[in-house]
Amino acid sequence: MKVGVVGAGLMGSAAARHLAKAGVDVTLIGPAEPENKRTHQGTFGSHYDEGRITRHNAVDPFWVEVSKASIARYGEIETESGISFFSETGALMAGSDTWIAQIDKAAQMHGVESHMLDAGGLSETFPYFAFDPGFSGAYERRRAGHVSPRRLVAAQQAAAFKHGAKPVVTEVRHVSEARVRTSDGLLEFDHVLVAAGGWTDAILGRDPQLDVYARTVAFFEVDAAEAERLKTMPSLVYEAPEDPYLLPPILYPDGKTYLKLGGDPEDVRLDGPGAVGDWFRGGGSADVRDRLEEMIRALMPSLRIESVSMDACVTSWTTSRLPEIRALSDRLVVCTGGNGAGAKCSDELGRRGAALILENLGDTE
Repeated sequence: MKVGVVGAGLMGSAAARHLAKAGVDVTLIGPAEPENKRTHQGTFGSHYDEGRITRHNAVDPFWVEVSKASIARYGEIETESGISFFSETGALMAGSDTWIAQIDKAAQMHGVESHMLDAGGLSETFPYFAFDPGFSGAYERRRAGHVSPRRLVAAQQAAAFKHGAKPVVTEVRHVSEARVRTSDGLLEFDHVLVAAGGWTDAILGRDPQLDVYARTVAFFEVDAAEAERLKTMPSLVYEAPEDPYLLPPILYPDGKTYLKLGGDPEDVRLDGPGAVGDWFRGGGSADVRDRLEEMIRALMPSLRIESVSMDACVTSWTTSRLPEIRALSDRLVVCTGGNGAGAKCSDELGRRGAALILENLGDTE
């Protein structure tokens, strides 16, 4: 039995690893990262970056559950691949007492080791943050921090190929049941899993079911001395209308160190692959970048910023705000919809998609 996995990003690469480890003849299909995003005319992914928050805590217990399962396998993935992608810097969530109480409830439900901090505890533990005086916090010291999504994908793929998966580096145009039309021709399988993020609806040729939103992230360059001053800084999510998230200083491939802040003031929907491609090529919104700079200067008034830049990203949302992982037929499975929270738990989401394929294989053998 031959299985094709369409989408070589976070969920697809994870699914391919789990299928290959189960002994399945699996082919992972997707394009390489563009050399120049500003001129690239094909498909884009949202994992071309070095920083995504990883943590167990969340308001919704579902995300705690899948994050816990994924984080538990980080070491396994790093060992199998020989590629490191996880930095244990800790993770903090800060907000109103009501919001933090919801997080604490979900944490207790799943046995998450989390330290609760009142306003004084936040100020004492993290003096470089200037939180609202009414904020409290939930702080994970261990098995939390950030991952490099780019390196996580590379690690998943390296492990998958080690277990026998085969790569086909190409653009996918359309999937119908177990037939995959690529820019290079037609591939046929016994079963197909589609994990194509914001491109999923177009590849399946179905009416739009995902809301794909434009996102701008801002990068704040710091020098070596500032990075050293902030070496204990955790990743951060804090309560505000923009749903902001902040990454601590991370060394990027250009040799510079950046803090990254995301949090759009409004949801701008991108309708179709053409709009998504235009957004990635455009590199983000200058207005949002400027708003993010105002936010980080208010949050970290002592931060010494060398330069400010930005980039474009997208998030894919389902109506339920939970991932779409289901069989569309006895030969076709879809695994998509990270809902802005999928990177840290992508291994478990991919595993669940792979499990549906394995169930179908069991029914046909």
